[in-house]
Formats: sequence, structure tokens, C-alpha cells
Amino acid sequence: QVQLVESGGGLVQAGGSLRLSCAASGRTFSSYYMGWFRQAPGKEREVVARISWGGGNTYYRDSVKGRFTISRDDAKNTVYLEMNSLKPEDTAVYYCAARGPASQSYDYWGQGTQVTVSS
Repeated sequence: QVQLVESGGGLVQAGGSLRLSCAASGRTFSSYYMGWFRQAPGKEREVVARISWGGGNTYYRDSVKGRFTISRDDAKNTVYLEMNSLKPEDTAVYYCAARGPASQSYDYWGQGTQVTVSS
């Protein structure tokens, strides 16, 4: 069982930056594929970025490429999402999720943290 707790959300002006953190419980964090997702009001949840075990492979959705950076610190059981040049359309609840090495889907989810970008 893995528990995920996000933090770092808040209100920021367009062009600003935020750093989200996701702290995970459990001793096997390093073997989990981690992802950040977001859901805006009235919209479906979408993947923002993901990072493989070991951090060697990353993926970003097109709209955040060059602005967001996902990273992980396995010693701290934490995954981060650095968000720069924020836009109003980035406003959403952001969730982190974990996928086990033998799983085809994300099995564990955090409670979410609100990010609001004002114009």
C-alpha cells in the first residue's frame, strides 16, 4: 500500500512559478512509476507529466513542455513538479499517482492540491 500526499499548490499570477511536491509512504517508492495529473472544472482528468523508476525517462503533455519539470528524489520518497511560466489554463486540481512495476494502471492517488493562476 502506498499513500501519497501532495503539497505546494496555491494562487499565483500568470507568468509565475510553483513547485508541487508529492510525498509517498512505503519502502518501495523507487520501484514505482510516478505521474502528475490535473483536472480543471468541467474537464476530464489529464496527464501532465510522468517519470519512470530511476528517473531516466520522462513524458510531458505538449502544453507544458518547456515550462514544467518532473523529478524524483527516491531517498526522500518524493516526486516534484516544477511549474514555470504558468498560464491561466494551468488552473486545476493537481494529483500525483503511483503505478507499481507490475501494474498497467495507476493504483494509488493523492488527494490533490489546487493550483490557481490569475490573469
